[in-house]
Order: sequence, then structure tokens, then C-alpha cells
Amino acid sequence: MKLQLIRNATLKLDYAGRTVLIDPYFAPKHSLPSFANRSENPVVELPVSIDEILDGVELVIVSHLHSDHFDDVAKACLAKDLPIFCQPDDEGEIRAAGFTAVTPLADRATWQGLTLTRREGSHGLGPVVELMGSVMGFTLEAEGEPSIYWAGDTVLYPPVSDVIAGTRPDIIITHSCGARWDGDLIVMDADETVSVCAASADAVVVATHMEALDHATISRQDLREAAEARGISATKLRIPRDGEVLVLDRTGR
Repeated sequence: MKLQLIRNATLKLDYAGRTVLIDPYFAPKHSLPSFANRSENPVVELPVSIDEILDGVELVIVSHLHSDHFDDVAKACLAKDLPIFCQPDDEGEIRAAGFTAVTPLADRATWQGLTLTRREGSHGLGPVVELMGSVMGFTLEAEGEPSIYWAGDTVLYPPVSDVIAGTRPDIIITHSCGARWDGDLIVMDADETVSVCAASADAVVVATHMEALDHATISRQDLREAAEARGISATKLRIPRDGEVLVLDRTGR
């Protein structure tokens, strides 16, 4: 399989002969408001053209409707008949944007040989969760391919640990920029990402959602240094650059 980090949470997967786009966020640099009064967002440009990103895409997965996961530019550029999986209760807003093949992922679904299973996430802990709203992660499986756990916009909390222990995925994809909202952590930081690595002896962890938004507190270098301090190798924890393509087999390598 091939995994390309586009920017932020946006991934393009070539998986089991299908091409999947996750959380499309296509806004030009500095075209959207700041989250933390440091800079307009996103803080970097897309690494490749939108046409290149969309080339071959057959399925879209939208984890939630925050603007850095499904923005107006993406809504305008995506073909309206592309199949989209989303979390329950988001399908109405996506259909209202003109999309005609929207399926809420309430539990498990199969599409063209791919099996998707919805997984719980918590966009922070405590009162900030009400502000952030509901989010989802998912696991992705197909015959002959590495199993993937895409954790999404979540902190490390027991349901995430339970998925790792219960499904033993080959690849775990984390959001690891340590974003904070009014001081509260709303996605994983370096310590939590390193803990995911330690809890998943056989999996490769791919850290994404980094160096794209102004409320991030952890850089790629910060994360690498934290991992090295705990003896986590660069083959165990992959931290791709925007635009980088990882080619991974069933061992996650």
C-alpha cells in the first residue's frame, strides 16, 4: 500500500487497488482564521496541486466537519457523486453541500473489498469536548493489505488504547501536533504519541496533523526528539513531510 500525507490530516491511500482520500483540506495558505492568534491558517501551502491530489480518488472519508478536515475548497472541488463515509449526524450537512452518495459509518461497512469500522475518539477531555464536538476514527482492512487504525482527532484515552490492544493493527496513524484550545489538549502530543508507540509492539506509527495549524504546540522535530529519548526508532515512528509517500507492507515497513 501507499500512504501519502498531503497536509494536516489529509491523506491519500492506495490500498487494495482502491484510492481513498481522508479529510480533504485544500485551503490556500493563510486563507482561514487563526485558532490561537498566532497566524492565519493553514500556515503552509499544499505540497501538490489539487488536481494531483484528486487524481484517481474513488472514495472519501470525512471524520468530522471542522474546517481543517473538510473545507469549502474541498467541497467545491470534489465530484458530487463521489462516495463519502462520515460519522453519523454529519451526513445532512454534507448532502446539503451537494454530495449525493453519503453514508454514515455507524459501525462497520464494506465498500469494494475494503472494510471500515468506526472507532471512538475524544477531541480532548473534560469540558472542551463539548466545544469540539463528536469525532470518529476508523480501522481499515482488506485482504492482503496491512490493517490500519486511523485514530483521528483524539487524545490518548482508554477507548484508543482498547482499539490498539484489541485489534493489533499493523499501522497506526495519529494526529500528533499537540493542538490546544484555551489551554486544553485536543489531539495527541509528543508524550501521548510515544505512549502509543510503546503500547503497540508490532505496529508502525505514522504521525500526521503536524506543522499546519497555528494552535499546534509540537513540531516534527519535537516529536522525533521525544521518541529518541524513549528509544523509539525512526522505523517504528514515521513522521512524514507534507507530500511524502510511504510504501508499507503487511509488517508496516
